[in-house]
Amino acid sequence: MRQPFSSIKKPLILLTICALLAVVPIYEVMAQGATVKVQPSTAAPKYGENFTVDITVSNVQNLYAVDVQLSWNKDIIRISSATPQLGVESHPGGVLHQNVYIALNSMSQQTGTYQLVATSEGSAAAFSGSGKIVTLTFTVIHTGHSELTLETELADKPVPPNPANLINHTDLSSSVNAVIPEFSTVFALVVFLILATSALVFSKKHMKKNVNTPPGRN
Repeated sequence: MRQPFSSIKKPLILLTICALLAVVPIYEVMAQGATVKVQPSTAAPKYGENFTVDITVSNVQNLYAVDVQLSWNKDIIRISSATPQLGVESHPGGVLHQNVYIALNSMSQQTGTYQLVATSEGSAAAFSGSGKIVTLTFTVIHTGHSELTLETELADKPVPPNPANLINHTDLSSSVNAVIPEFSTVFALVVFLILATSALVFSKKHMKKNVNTPPGRN
């Protein structure tokens, strides 16, 4: 004899809820994966203005070495400095534990590229968590669009005799749109007053000239 629908509806609902709850932790783990991200201080820097770009890592586990490469449009922005934030003991908010060996910290405006390669050494502990890898400073030299393209590799602490393992993560690039500076209200008012004063002076001089000129003479 078949059971009435009302008698089996409740068990089905409970089974569905249990299935959904079993899936939720999977999505949470995926959302908490390691991420390396480009973070410009402004998305629309102005011509002639300096701005910074932070490269950060989030939710990483057992980080021991980094290889970071950033590229940009060299016709739009120019790099002026690169400051690694490595060794949390001396750079709170940074990444990796001391001692840190920086194998490469190279910037080239000619090619529009930057690369940082560094690793902890010896008995230094692996780093877990989130922090800033490096801060770059740029100057806008032309208006237009520039991608900030990121490519990175992260490695964990090797356990001899085994080599280090690469850490799975996601790279998130960014971009900026360099624009012409807007005139401030004060500057615009000053320019207006100068032009208005110049026009008034010119008008008075012209009227005085016409008054003092005899009829029939130019």
